[in-house]
Amino acid sequence: MKNLLLQYKPFLLFLGKFIASYLILTFIYQTYLNHFDEQQAEVDSFTQLVAEQSAAVLSWFDSQSYTMPHLTEPTVKLFYKAKYISRIIEGCNALSVIILFISFVIAFTGKFKKTILFIIFGTILIHVLNIGRIALLCVALYNLPQYEHLLHGVIFPLVIYGVVFLLWVIWVNKYSLYATEIDKK
Repeated sequence: MKNLLLQYKPFLLFLGKFIASYLILTFIYQTYLNHFDEQQAEVDSFTQLVAEQSAAVLSWFDSQSYTMPHLTEPTVKLFYKAKYISRIIEGCNALSVIILFISFVIAFTGKFKKTILFIIFGTILIHVLNIGRIALLCVALYNLPQYEHLLHGVIFPLVIYGVVFLLWVIWVNKYSLYATEIDKK
């Protein structure tokens, strides 16, 4: 048993750090979300910010783009060309994707400064891409509503998860301690 633990120590350390950081960050996020009452249709402030920023991007293309609170659901209505196109829910804010991204980077430890800078850079990039994704999705849904499932369920999630995967590959190959150990060999 001891030989197995020694043999798989790097993997077990990775798994332990990933699970621990994921659980801690998820607990913090859930604690934050618990401050908002879904029964009263309260939307968390970060989701509200994402909706407003998406509407701001849409307003570059059409001045009749705006948000409006949903009166019976904890969502924000997003309008494009004065037409209700989509609702922004908590899952649209990409915080769960950012938590997954951060947990992976922490699990594949790097030097402290590089780790913090990469997490900050990656988080900002994911957030900005998410805003662009929502705005482009709204334009696409306005023009091609018959492709809603393909656009919302396949193409646009693929973009955001593809970027996260690319960031992970860059992190592991360029900045993690794993990459520096390979460079030494």
